[in-house]
Amino acid sequence: MLLRFQVTNHASLLEEQELSLVATDRHPGRAERAAPSGDESAVPVVAIYGTNASGKSNVIDSIGWMRSAVLSSFRHWDPSGGVPRRPFVLGHGTAERPSSFAVDFVVGGVHHQFGFSVDDERVTEEWLYYYPEGRQRRLYERGADDVVTFGRWLTGRRKLIAELLRPNSLYLSVAAAQGHDQLSEVFRWFRSGLRMATDHDFAQRLDHTVRLCLEGLEELEGGDGREDQPVLDLLRFADLGVSGLEIQDWDENIRADRQRITRALRDALGDKVRVQEDGKQRVRVEHRTAEGVFPLDLAYESSGTRTWIGLIGPVITTLADGGVLCVDELDARLHPYLVDALVGMFQSPETNSRGAQLVFSTHEAALLGRNVRTELFRDQVWFTEKDPRTLATRLFPLTEFSVRHSADNLERRYLGGRYGAVPHLDDDLLREVAVAFQHGGGREAGKAAEADEGRTPGAA
Repeated sequence: MLLRFQVTNHASLLEEQELSLVATDRHPGRAERAAPSGDESAVPVVAIYGTNASGKSNVIDSIGWMRSAVLSSFRHWDPSGGVPRRPFVLGHGTAERPSSFAVDFVVGGVHHQFGFSVDDERVTEEWLYYYPEGRQRRLYERGADDVVTFGRWLTGRRKLIAELLRPNSLYLSVAAAQGHDQLSEVFRWFRSGLRMATDHDFAQRLDHTVRLCLEGLEELEGGDGREDQPVLDLLRFADLGVSGLEIQDWDENIRADRQRITRALRDALGDKVRVQEDGKQRVRVEHRTAEGVFPLDLAYESSGTRTWIGLIGPVITTLADGGVLCVDELDARLHPYLVDALVGMFQSPETNSRGAQLVFSTHEAALLGRNVRTELFRDQVWFTEKDPRTLATRLFPLTEFSVRHSADNLERRYLGGRYGAVPHLDDDLLREVAVAFQHGGGREAGKAAEADEGRTPGAA
């Protein structure tokens, strides 16, 4: 269970911003889950709205970066390479300020709070507290000098782990690598209880879906009488014209060719180039017609079909295990009906009985309207705006405004600008563009582009 997340100086998030999943209202019809203290409940869904480039994707990215730091700082970060962070750079001196991340979450039925601060070279601060019986107790604190102070509630080989600590690795990461039982439970929450879905991890999400699909088929072949295959059910539910998936091992020659091309691209363009990786296995999508079943390579499917297939695995596992799934631009490439239904899987107690949570960024204002299956309430809606002076992002909730659930149409009020977080379009600039077209503007550039498209590769 995720309760709160705070971030400072990551990407466009310069000043401290907080995203809260704590319910401010009670709605028996949604899948709320009480926090261990009993005084708070967590909402099952949070939607983040904002204009293009307002920073809503950076909110999702900051959660993912914190997770990556926990999972990778000890095992994968270059010991002498500093910290690969993304500070705010649109201001004098901001890049030198530390970046901070903190999260309140529940693991093992107990409220925990974990956080850390980093600069370009090292971890400057790290802390972990927990709240058994509602009282804060320190597990450990770490200062800029890498000295770790332990609370008496942390047992195990804590000092030996501290000796292995590097300036650019988190103590939590080292402890998990050394098999510390108490801290490994916290580490596992970041690894398995907090999942991400962005454009950069499609291959891993595809593998997740494939693995669940194969497990379902193995259970059927095992003759246990079960016929539940949630992967195939969700494929068919989406009305994509898909009847199943054909899964095969990759031809080694094809895989070798793709790896060689990827290496050549990275050698030519540098390590920062992103290449869309294939899944571990070849996936073809089956379509049933009156003449039989015909498979198509995943590459030939629509972007919406690929997006849905890549989401199915994380969605099923999150709902089944009760974790947190963070999705950037959930509405991208998916029909609004399908987005509405997916949000409803998390919002409804019938499909979400384990306290799973969905955090997503979106432009889909229809989710705020009245013509949807799933109603989002005011404590589930957040907005991002950029400060016009600094271009830094401000994150704020709909609860800052007076909202009457029974009378207010949130979609109409949002699109009307009542809550902010909508673009301010300058019609005068459009008129100037129209005048330029009338006087031939753009024609020469268009001719040059057409000439470039028709030029023979390598010709002078």
